[in-house]
Amino acid sequence: MTDPVGDRLALACEVAAEAGRLALDFFARRESLAVEAKASPQDIVSRADREVETLIRRRLSERHPEDGFLGEEHGAQAGTSGFTWVIDPIDGTAPFLAGLPHWCVVLALQQEGRTVAGVIEHPLARETFTARRGGGAFLNGERLHARANLRIGNCNVALGASHRTPPDVAAALVRELMRRGGMFYRNGSGAIMLASVAAGRLGGYYEPHMNPWDCLAAMLMVEETQGLASPFPEDASGGMVLVAAPNVWEDLTAVVKAAEGQAG
Repeated sequence: MTDPVGDRLALACEVAAEAGRLALDFFARRESLAVEAKASPQDIVSRADREVETLIRRRLSERHPEDGFLGEEHGAQAGTSGFTWVIDPIDGTAPFLAGLPHWCVVLALQQEGRTVAGVIEHPLARETFTARRGGGAFLNGERLHARANLRIGNCNVALGASHRTPPDVAAALVRELMRRGGMFYRNGSGAIMLASVAAGRLGGYYEPHMNPWDCLAAMLMVEETQGLASPFPEDASGGMVLVAAPNVWEDLTAVVKAAEGQAG
């Protein structure tokens, strides 16, 4: 009996590992890469992003030519199988180009618009996060579980921001989190920070708007550890992301509501 999701997840692990090796090669010679700004000077892209995504699409299409694609760099391509691959070739391009370690390769698999599997390859940390809906989330093969002992006052909470985030909102989030005894964290890769919630390294993550390629894989990972996650739009427009360990959720939700009220 065939297992179309399981087969694709195994393939995704292979392809993400290969893509990670290619990205590492570019990382070693990053100073030679031409950099272009997209929506803002902080929203950048390089040849590495484009070539890594091209490799991923080619490898996946060789095995499943009927599948669709939605990628950060090369856009959408319709398929006929009901499966769509959502790709971020290098999540954390700014850290990547700056020589920082916080970047990764992200693949999410959707079936009829619902995320059913995901892989995050973090080459410099030698870590591979995987998840399958109903099958759990794993780090290097070890199953992950939500940490019930985390509270907003004894953990770090990651706050994401981009050119789409008003400065007053970002400032209000930090202020309100610290008022409630929390501490903020940020490293430049939304996918790594979200996966860190699944791994119990962070108590939660909030960002006012994320694109689907940045977050779908890791949101599934959080859900599969029995963490909590806000609903996310099923189309390509993206939206708000809020995830947390079970006993951080209520307080983090209150932080977000209070910060939104302060920012007006």
